[in-house]
Amino acid sequence: MLNVAICGLRRGASFARIFPLFDECRLSAVCDTDETLLARFAVDLPDVQRFTCFDDLIDTRPDICVIASPVALHAEQSIAALQAGCHVLQEVFLAETLEQCRQLYEAVKAHPEQTFMLAENCCYWHFILEWKKMWQTGQLGDLIHGEAEYVHDVRSLMSDEQGRPTWRTALPPIHYLTHSLGPLLWISGARVNRAIALATPSRLQPGRHHYDSEVALFQTEEGATLKVLTAFRIARQPSFHYYSLYGTHGCLESQRPPDALRTNAFLSAQNGAEMVQWPLGRNDPQAPDGADSGGHGTAEFYMVRDFLDSICCGRPSPIGIDAALEMSVPGLCAHKSALDGGNPVDIPTYWRT
Repeated sequence: MLNVAICGLRRGASFARIFPLFDECRLSAVCDTDETLLARFAVDLPDVQRFTCFDDLIDTRPDICVIASPVALHAEQSIAALQAGCHVLQEVFLAETLEQCRQLYEAVKAHPEQTFMLAENCCYWHFILEWKKMWQTGQLGDLIHGEAEYVHDVRSLMSDEQGRPTWRTALPPIHYLTHSLGPLLWISGARVNRAIALATPSRLQPGRHHYDSEVALFQTEEGATLKVLTAFRIARQPSFHYYSLYGTHGCLESQRPPDALRTNAFLSAQNGAEMVQWPLGRNDPQAPDGADSGGHGTAEFYMVRDFLDSICCGRPSPIGIDAALEMSVPGLCAHKSALDGGNPVDIPTYWRT
């Protein structure tokens, strides 16, 4: 039996619903600085230990620690959990700075007996997994260009109930690009080497270091291009994620709302001159009961399943520290480019061998 501890109950509540679906797991302890959240949690799971201090959570010696706290704490808490002997499932994005990314990389490499996984759940949406299968069989050919957008007006989350700024307030939008760049890299296997970006100073919620949106252009090792837009102060409902990939043999595009999510596909070997539509959504129709309780379709269920398989079967982490850096570091470099007027920034590659 694997004892699971969760730090951060806003996002972490999702994992508190998913881990108990697996027979080998027991939710043993949770932590949050908000005692109101802890009290609410106790109503449904009174036997789970509750703490307001992360050190106290780690002192319970869990087998698995889920880091779902605000991003400023990600690297510090993941490193502490690894040093305490835990397997770590860490929420996105990886870290706030390039130095924190390097520190986390070194900590993971120093503890090879433990599994570290970045919880990039968008990689586990049903349609993304189906796209990945198609790409791996060569149906799309070689990558030419890809695009992704994460458009989500979260101005209401920029302050807490007392009106105090939250971690999202001064967040450079392109830092939070793993939901966008992550699936593009996950599907295609590409790695990016250079970033160019521009930012929009906030007109919707003006303030120092406030941005409505950022757009980045990346170049891959093979010369393909990837474009990512992230916008968290924006006049648009409902929120959405958009993806497209263009290869030498065809293309795949998702559908923006209000239209229902589907895949628009063109495969030169199959479709002639026509694009076809496939009703692929976020949920796997073959998933077991309860698999959609994570809050983002069946993504969290399959992500946790792969994380547990890595631990129990000795398999490589599906999104280990190297992949996590590939998905996260480009966003930090892109913002550096935006601050420098869009001049190109080379992306560090110290983890590549």
